[in-house]
Amino acid sequence: MNDIVKIRGLKSGLQLSFANGARFEDVQANLLNKLETGSNFFVRGTTVFMQKGYFTEEQNETLRRMFHRHGMLFSMDFKQPNFPATTPKYEKPVEVESKPVEKKSSPMLVINKTIRGGQEVRTESSVLICGNVNPGAQVISGGSVDIRGTCRGIVHAGAFGDETAFVVADKLMPTQIRIANIIARSPDDAKEVNMAERASIKNGYIVFEPIMR
Repeated sequence: MNDIVKIRGLKSGLQLSFANGARFEDVQANLLNKLETGSNFFVRGTTVFMQKGYFTEEQNETLRRMFHRHGMLFSMDFKQPNFPATTPKYEKPVEVESKPVEKKSSPMLVINKTIRGGQEVRTESSVLICGNVNPGAQVISGGSVDIRGTCRGIVHAGAFGDETAFVVADKLMPTQIRIANIIARSPDDAKEVNMAERASIKNGYIVFEPIMR
């Protein structure tokens, strides 16, 4: 079974290919074994690529959910930008264009409530949210973002280009996270980490690290 799944490292993640005639059930079992035994290939936040045509859409969706449960992205799009030869914790797409804006110094904004879907918080300063950031909610901050709760929405820290900004949450599972001009996506079914996490830019990538509150 070891040769059923072949893994090739890309600059932007990992590419999967399979032995001729491999059955979906055998491929799924082989991949699940690698994921659960902590294979060095599969690092949380890695993007896993697979060409179309191997399996049905339903089977592809099964694989996508399996990878997402283990904190990884699953894609069938091989048209990826050239990244540095390293495996980031989270995917780094092409940097978005933005005009430099002078950052203004202002006191931290404190919000003592949950930010619900459809709501938006915009501030030039750092922000402390004592509550959750729900799916569909958006937080845009000129500084750092500290969420004393679960983050499942969209968060943009360092909105004026501050790459030293960071995002912290008791449970950090954003739909999308952006720090300065770097964007990362979080898997839909990312495996929950039972401790707070901090997202920051390191070596040009957004990385997630567990922290003690």
